[in-house]
Amino acid sequence: MTDFAPTNLTAPRRRTVALPTRGGEMAVVEMGDPERPVDLVFVHANGFNALTYRTVMAPLAERFRILMPDLRGHGRTRLPTGTAGRWSWDDHGEDLAALLATIDGPPVVLSGHSMGGTSSLLAADLQPDRVSRLVLFDPVVWRRAAHIAFRFPGLRTLPSRIPMVAGALKRRRVFDDRDQALTAYRGRGAFKGWPDAMIADYLEDGLAETGEGGLTHEGLVLACAPEWEASNYTSQSHDPWRALDRLDKPIRVIRAETGSPCNITVDPRRARTVETVAGSNHFFPMVMPDVARAALTAACDAD
Repeated sequence: MTDFAPTNLTAPRRRTVALPTRGGEMAVVEMGDPERPVDLVFVHANGFNALTYRTVMAPLAERFRILMPDLRGHGRTRLPTGTAGRWSWDDHGEDLAALLATIDGPPVVLSGHSMGGTSSLLAADLQPDRVSRLVLFDPVVWRRAAHIAFRFPGLRTLPSRIPMVAGALKRRRVFDDRDQALTAYRGRGAFKGWPDAMIADYLEDGLAETGEGGLTHEGLVLACAPEWEASNYTSQSHDPWRALDRLDKPIRVIRAETGSPCNITVDPRRARTVETVAGSNHFFPMVMPDVARAALTAACDAD
């Protein structure tokens, strides 16, 4: 990892982590005291990036050291993003497992939102000794039977019929500047209720400069290509239930009340809790940040 001198503990600092076994490098946003061991690794949702959650994490950075990676195909990470023959999020889980292997110190709290939560489960299953506990915010986990069905070649394409796939492929990908994008996103769709500062943070790493990464469009281009975002929706052959069955770690699942993609239930045989946030939708970590902060603080304090 490459260190950057912090101006203050809650200011984001950029790192680049070489992952040669994964075919490139992962971009990581770090917050908190760089002299202490890493307390928390937090993973973003599909289509977003690590910096999106800066305002959520800033108060926690006064006490804890936090790493927030950009997943493959998102933000500033440079890892392969071929979609042909891609059927699962195993690539995200393996990328995160490789990142965990580079972190010195005691096991970390591993957390994520939506796809980031599911990918965290997959990574913890691969690197259980590097994880102390998990906090998952509305992870995307279909019913067990559905994940089994999606592993059969004839049924793998079923998730491609969900409306989010068509919506991702129609997404506007080029903007003149970040102000134009902020105006386009403010109060709409997934961004409804977000403060402008959070949308601006998303756009900071969510839009790539002309020519960056081989792009040739004029203006700014979505760093997460619509085709990759859609691929994440359609690729559902991974097995989060196997990870849930095998992990002997405390797992706290926090679901949205409306529109949740999470089908995890309480298992009395394991240290697993599931709770629902009243009045929330899938993006409650953004619009109800105190809920996320309280859960993450409790997890970090427990270790």
